[in-house]
Amino acid sequence: MAFGQNATDNCLQEGSHVALINGLPDEISILCLARVPRRYHHILRSVSRKWRALLCSEEWHYHRRKNNMEETWIYVMCRANLKGNLCYVLDPDPANRSWKLIQPIPSPCSKKDGMSVEALGKKLYLLGGCSWQEDATDEVYCYDASANKWDVASSMPTARCFFVSASLDDKLYISSGLGLRSTAPNSWDIYQSDSDSWISHKNPLHNHDVIKLIALEGKLCTIHKSWDGFSYAGIYEPASATWQGIESIDNEIALSTYGPTVVVDGVLYMLHESSGMRLLKWQEERKEWVAIGRLSSHLTRPPCHLVAIGRSIYVIGQRLSTVVIDVDEAAKVEGLMVSSSFSPRFDCDHTIISCNTITI
Repeated sequence: MAFGQNATDNCLQEGSHVALINGLPDEISILCLARVPRRYHHILRSVSRKWRALLCSEEWHYHRRKNNMEETWIYVMCRANLKGNLCYVLDPDPANRSWKLIQPIPSPCSKKDGMSVEALGKKLYLLGGCSWQEDATDEVYCYDASANKWDVASSMPTARCFFVSASLDDKLYISSGLGLRSTAPNSWDIYQSDSDSWISHKNPLHNHDVIKLIALEGKLCTIHKSWDGFSYAGIYEPASATWQGIESIDNEIALSTYGPTVVVDGVLYMLHESSGMRLLKWQEERKEWVAIGRLSSHLTRPPCHLVAIGRSIYVIGQRLSTVVIDVDEAAKVEGLMVSSSFSPRFDCDHTIISCNTITI
């Protein structure tokens, strides 16, 4: 497929053609440009409208993926005491590793609390939320990392704040929380990115006390906490839209309420923050958590968030303090885990709201 009939039509007059690189067929030019490291993409976007359209095209992403040139960056939503909500990005390459502020988030989201933040494909979504001046909202905003641009997405069927969410198979799942209507906890809303549309139906969970959703092995593990503090888990099957509780004897996965979790190559890990910052690994066969090692409390400040890139877990704590753990190396050493750490190169009093990754 030759580039020029999809993305180029948006920026060139019909019937004209300008080569991406003078003297080269567009097919060769794309192969060359797709090898440019991601940290220089903002320069490529500024060359011309045709180059900017190329960087937003599926063909560009196809060639980067095909040639193993994709790079994963970390996006963190923070709350600053005086500046409101801010979004930072991290290039994990050790040679360029530093937190940088991206374009200001849309002003309606700058002071919101109770938002949920999820990543789908190359986009970051800000969902719902509320403020002391505004009730729960159904607004959704998305940041396209390829275009470095914020836009408005389809509104949620139900206005919510302080709700749970998860991304799985190009869809967003949200439930629970507070809303303008008493039906908010009783509905289960699903966003489909390919059509920018929502589907809403009755909550399939038998109980509405869900406090966490974990995407694992093509399903959603729901973590609940009852009014008396008892934690339990269930499994939601997207294909059949059904939920089933986990037998109490196998309910140890519900202990993931004790800290942030992340999935690495299909395996669930948790940072147990209430027992000395221990990294635990979920053993599916034995239905139990196994300790990997301890993280020094001097390296980062809880509460933390976890994301994974390859076989490395990034532990991001308050004030953007960051620790990187190689899970393979960590498993070889008992006790205190070997890790690397770094802090932002600027004064930072930020509280972390969410962490996500986007691959381009």
